[in-house]
Amino acid sequence: YEFGNPHPEKIQPESYYLDQALLERPGNKEVQLDLLYDYQSNVALYPEFQKWIRESRVPVLAIWGNKDIIFVPAGAEAFRRDVEESRLEIRFVDAGHFAIETNEELYAEAIGGFLGKFVASA
Repeated sequence: YEFGNPHPEKIQPESYYLDQALLERPGNKEVQLDLLYDYQSNVALYPEFQKWIRESRVPVLAIWGNKDIIFVPAGAEAFRRDVEESRLEIRFVDAGHFAIETNEELYAEAIGGFLGKFVASA
């Protein structure tokens, strides 16, 4: 939660306590291990994802922690190959993987603006 976050003291402890409580549910360990194992198939599916994104012309909002070591910033930039600029919004926040934990207002404003721009015109 804290890696890459310039203000770890602002992270509400409820975030990680709730996540941990949910991870501790009976049977969830196996589910998480299955999910982790299945990640290896993701890269092979990227061409299908990218084709769908191109052909559907779906608008994309990517808000990314610029210090995320799990989903690195290049992952957000990769959308530029498949999404026309008028339907793409990429924002980087000074944060790690859990960027929303200390940037709630930024996320809310960005999502609201994005939905207003694309849902209202749909």
